Amino acid sequence: MSIKTTDIPDEVFHVANMLESKGFEAYLVGGCTRDLILGKTPKDWDITTNAHPSDIQALFPEHYANNDFGTIGIKTESEDERLKIIEVTPYRSESGYSDARRPDNVTFGVSLEEDLKRRDFTINALAYRISTAELIDLFEGISDLRAKRLQTVGDSDERFAEDALRMMRAVRLAAELDFMIEGKTMAAILKNSEQLSRISIERIAAEFLRIVNSSTPMQGVIFLEKLGLLKQFIPEFADSIGCEQGGIHAFDVYEHLLRTMQAAADKEFSLNLRLAALFHDIAKPATRRVGGKNKKYTFFGHEVVGARMTKSILERLKLPREMIEEVVNLVRWHMFFSDPDEITLSAVRRTITRIGEDQIENLLNLRVCDRIGTGRPKEQPFRFRKYKAMVDEALRDPISVKMLKISGDKIMEISGEKPGKKLGYLLHALLEEALDDASKNTEEYMEQRALELLKLPEVELETMAEAGKRRQAEEEAEALKDIAREHKVL
Repeated sequence: MSIKTTDIPDEVFHVANMLESKGFEAYLVGGCTRDLILGKTPKDWDITTNAHPSDIQALFPEHYANNDFGTIGIKTESEDERLKIIEVTPYRSESGYSDARRPDNVTFGVSLEEDLKRRDFTINALAYRISTAELIDLFEGISDLRAKRLQTVGDSDERFAEDALRMMRAVRLAAELDFMIEGKTMAAILKNSEQLSRISIERIAAEFLRIVNSSTPMQGVIFLEKLGLLKQFIPEFADSIGCEQGGIHAFDVYEHLLRTMQAAADKEFSLNLRLAALFHDIAKPATRRVGGKNKKYTFFGHEVVGARMTKSILERLKLPREMIEEVVNLVRWHMFFSDPDEITLSAVRRTITRIGEDQIENLLNLRVCDRIGTGRPKEQPFRFRKYKAMVDEALRDPISVKMLKISGDKIMEISGEKPGKKLGYLLHALLEEALDDASKNTEEYMEQRALELLKLPEVELETMAEAGKRRQAEEEAEALKDIAREHKVL
């Protein structure tokens, strides 16, 4: 494993070279070094140096002090969001972590080795000196990258005592990189899991969302639960573990939720949809009752109770209001497309009104993931394809005079015509022309043509209007056939 210098942007070279040119050392460190070795594009760039914060500030006038730990953000002229700020941090050692988050004391100007010793995981304790292409690996981080293994630098208990959020970060990295967590590191997380309560919920939520938005969120949540972390911030999941469902479900509620979320990740659906997938049946344990027609258990109203539970959980995590509303809405209405009774077009329209046109596709996709989560081999049976056709039909603009670039009010304004049958005939006659040639459906043409047609006798306009109505019906029928063919329900 090695780093290609061609993968390092000019902006990063410039900052490193400026430091080196003044006699300082400059190393890429942390996640960016790890990602470069893995052949990934870093999301941000961090440089560590033996320069003091005041030295860094003097070299780069365009900067801002990023935190209390000496980090200086160097502003660049890059259009790339990942390169607009290059962070430079002096070598430092830390001591005392009374709040299980921040060091009480920070010392600058120590050696690179001392700096790397304070880092969380071996794969993040790799340093690369751009000027000499030298890779520094003091803690066998390369070996762990090759083994796809995550373990702490030095004593795990000490690392997690320094910052309890590192336990969440371990799970997040495992989920994002598809790594396993080394045994002693796992044992230390389990031992120290209750220390997570000392961390702000906002920081916990940020790591949790990244786990859910990773490529292997099911593995991530399993780690959270097994290591005692999940119950620290979402204890509601505990009741779903081992909660049998019966019927079509091959898994208990907990595993079904995880598999539904993983299905959403496999299809690269949005974070909000993944959250809805994870929480959609969260209330089944609370609503489960024994018995029912041809069923071992019933879960009546679990979508309503689940929406309330989901809202409470997401508000506790202090997530954005719009995100909460969208996820809760999906949980509330997720049963619509799983109702075995026949669904009418009017019912589909009402659901679209409730959840919004922009969310109806997510509701359909949630149903697909829900089916996959049951263990069913077929994710889109005939009935579901028919539902999708009905949604398309409900969303489709009807072929009517509303399509015209002119209205009855406009015609009366420019012509002085009064309301009546003749006005209706005129609109349908104009629709016939628009259906025959869509390029004619402009405000200019329609106004001019309306004035011309109004000169015709009413009976002649009526004949033209009837032709327009027949054409409208034909176009409408053909459009519905196209939708049915598209969804293979014709």
